[in-house]
Amino acid sequence: MQAKLSTAFWALLKRDLQLAYRHRNELLNPLFFFILVVMLFPLGTNPDKQLLMTMAPGVIWVAALLACMLSLDTLFRADYEDGTLEQVLLSPHPLPVMVLAKIISHWLVTGFPMILLAPLLGIFMYLPPEGISVLMLTLVLGTPILSLVGAIGMALTVGLRRGGMLLSLLVLPLYIPVLIFSANTVGAHLSDMGIMGQIYFLSAILVLAITLAPLATAAALRISLE
Repeated sequence: MQAKLSTAFWALLKRDLQLAYRHRNELLNPLFFFILVVMLFPLGTNPDKQLLMTMAPGVIWVAALLACMLSLDTLFRADYEDGTLEQVLLSPHPLPVMVLAKIISHWLVTGFPMILLAPLLGIFMYLPPEGISVLMLTLVLGTPILSLVGAIGMALTVGLRRGGMLLSLLVLPLYIPVLIFSANTVGAHLSDMGIMGQIYFLSAILVLAITLAPLATAAALRISLE
């Protein structure tokens, strides 16, 4: 039984990654949005080096948060419209495990590329190397949380034709602690202050999200498809 579950998990993960690769335009839109928000920010403010360095963690994290929200619609919408989601719910495999596969694929095509792009954007915003390394660490811990929590909101609104506003209202309040602690971690490190408290907090949220988000998302999907 465990072997079949593992096979189904990897098959669904591989399928979602292949579909994302085939629809590269949808895949690249959030990443272009992420880059443009950060690059346009100095044009709308004072391009002072010290000011940009101070604001860089918050700007990059806000851009990452908004880009992740922009990509949430691809998590379940297509599968809902073509009936694949109903087949996943009717399969004999535990739904939370299958949901986790879809969340991981979403993170791999959105969160992971943003982590790779963060050093270039950090250099653009005059972040020093030690600031960039901490920024990447917060993105490694924080972006999976965005995908996990966002999946719950998307599951609740997948059956609605215009659920974008409701999705924002559901998800944004839950994103705020991650945004605050992640941006504060980089700023504290640049000010030679301790950051282990923030790192432990983000790690705890990540563990909690990995544990509970697939269960909550599975329950929300059952409610939405009834």
